[in-house]
Amino acid sequence: MTPFTTLESVAAFLPEQNVDTDAIYPARYLLLMERDGLGPYLFRDRRYLGDNKRNDGFVLDREPFTQAQVLIAGSGFGCGSSREQAVWALTGFGIRCVIAPSFGEIFAGNAVKNGLLTITLPEDIVMQLGAAAERRAVFRIDLETREVHVDGERVASIDIGDNRRAALLNGWDETDIVLREDGEAIAAFEAQHRIAQPWLFQEADT
Repeated sequence: MTPFTTLESVAAFLPEQNVDTDAIYPARYLLLMERDGLGPYLFRDRRYLGDNKRNDGFVLDREPFTQAQVLIAGSGFGCGSSREQAVWALTGFGIRCVIAPSFGEIFAGNAVKNGLLTITLPEDIVMQLGAAAERRAVFRIDLETREVHVDGERVASIDIGDNRRAALLNGWDETDIVLREDGEAIAAFEAQHRIAQPWLFQEADT
């Protein structure tokens, strides 16, 4: 997983509330299970018109927001079903950070496991950041100092737990975290298992 330390980018503003995971990643693509390559399906029904042409009225289809790594959203972002592909589609598009007043709980859990930083801020501040995004301000998200800057000015702190911050800074996925926390116990169990039931490992050892 790509570590998250700092990024500088324009931000796309999507002010609607309760944007659910079906809007982020439509259900008809759920059979696509590979983590990589889902960026084209992000907001597929919003980004494309019926004739499969790009929808210039949608923020992520307008320059310079096609290159945005930050998304400013309304409350309840990522509510709905638990599909992890919603996060994969966001990161596949290039979004590394979403700022909103609140998030779907399962979505937020999936986000940290896939290197996507979610920042929860009061609604009035989020709307101010949205206005800055619309005027094409440059956002700097600094996870090392836990700060959000807009056009060089510090505007907010990032409230994040130490474990979640460490996972993002180091690019640790769930397996990495388990091995760091319980690696010695796992190794000891495997060694004892090999002694207790050696016949299970004969083929592997030959």
